[in-house]
Amino acid sequence: MPTLGGLAIFIAFNITNFFFLRSQYPQKQMIVLFLAECIIILTGFIDDIYELKPKQKLLGIIIAALIVYYVAGIKMTTISIPFGGLFHLKWLSMPVTIIWIVAITNAINLLDGLDGLATGVSIIAVTTSALTSFFFLNNTGVFVSVLMLTLVAAMIGFLPYNFNPASIFLGDTGSLFIGFMISVFALYGLKNATFISLIIPIIILGVPITDTVYAILRRMLNKKPIFQADKHHLHHRLMQMGLTHRQTVLVIYGIALIFSFISLLFPLSNFWGSVALIIATLIGLELFVEAIGLVGGNRQPLLHLIKKMVLSSSDTKGLYEREVKRKNKDNK
Repeated sequence: MPTLGGLAIFIAFNITNFFFLRSQYPQKQMIVLFLAECIIILTGFIDDIYELKPKQKLLGIIIAALIVYYVAGIKMTTISIPFGGLFHLKWLSMPVTIIWIVAITNAINLLDGLDGLATGVSIIAVTTSALTSFFFLNNTGVFVSVLMLTLVAAMIGFLPYNFNPASIFLGDTGSLFIGFMISVFALYGLKNATFISLIIPIIILGVPITDTVYAILRRMLNKKPIFQADKHHLHHRLMQMGLTHRQTVLVIYGIALIFSFISLLFPLSNFWGSVALIIATLIGLELFVEAIGLVGGNRQPLLHLIKKMVLSSSDTKGLYEREVKRKNKDNK
C-alpha cells in the first residue's frame, strides 16, 4: 500500500499556484512558503520510510515554522481585547506563532488514523476557512481564500483514492503538510487578531483540536508520556462502540460540519452572543466526550452532576407528591 499520498496533494497544490495562479500572490512570500512546505514534506517523507522519533518530527515542524515567522513574515502581532484596547505581543509573538503552527500541524497528524478521515475533515475545515476569510475577515486578502480553495481542490482529487477501502494512504507526508498549511492560512487572519478572528479557526478545527487536547489530558491523568500512542482517540472510541470503519469516518465528518456551522455564526453575533455560543459549544462538547469515554469511562464529572440533579429533582418531586397525598388523606 503506497504511504506517500501527501506528495500528490503537495505537487497538485504547488503546480496550480506557480504555473496558473502566480500573478495572484505575493511572489517573495510564496517562494519562502514553498521552502517551508518542502521542509515539512521532507520530514513526513523520512518519517513514512524510516519512522522518525517524535522529537525529530517536532524539530522539522519548528524549522518550517521559524521560516514562516522570520522570512515570510507571517505571524501574530496583536490581539484586540474585548471592550476596547489592543495587546501587542512583542517578544511573545514568536513563541505564540510557533506554538500555533506546531499544535495545529500535530492535531491533523494525530487525526490521520482511518482511511479518508484527516483528508475529509481538512476539506470541511479549509472550505469553511476560505468562506469565512473571503466574506468576513477583510484583513486576509482574496489570495488567501484562493490558496485555501486550491488546497481543497487538491484534497478532493485525492479523497476518492484515500476513502475506505483506500488504495493509497495520506501518510505523515500528507497529514503534516495539510496541518501545516491550515495553520499558516489561519495566521493570515490572526496577524491582528480580534476576539472573533481568534475563536473562529479554533471552532473550525474543533475535531482535531478536541482529539489532541483530550489525548494529552488522558495521558496526563493516566501518568503516561504525552507522545505515547494509544487506542483511545476519537475514531478508536467510536469504533469500540460498534461503528464500522466507514460509519466512524462519516460520523466524524458530521461532527466537523457541526463545528463549521457554529463557526459561521460567530461573525453574525455580537460579543455576548459569541460568549453564549462558546459556552453552549463547550458544554455540548464535554457531554459528547464524556458519553463516548474519550478521557476514560470513569471520568464523567458533568454527566454525574446532571444525574445527581435529576435524581435529586426526582426525589424532591416524589417527596412532594407523598406529602400532598398525606394531607389529602388527613383532610378526608
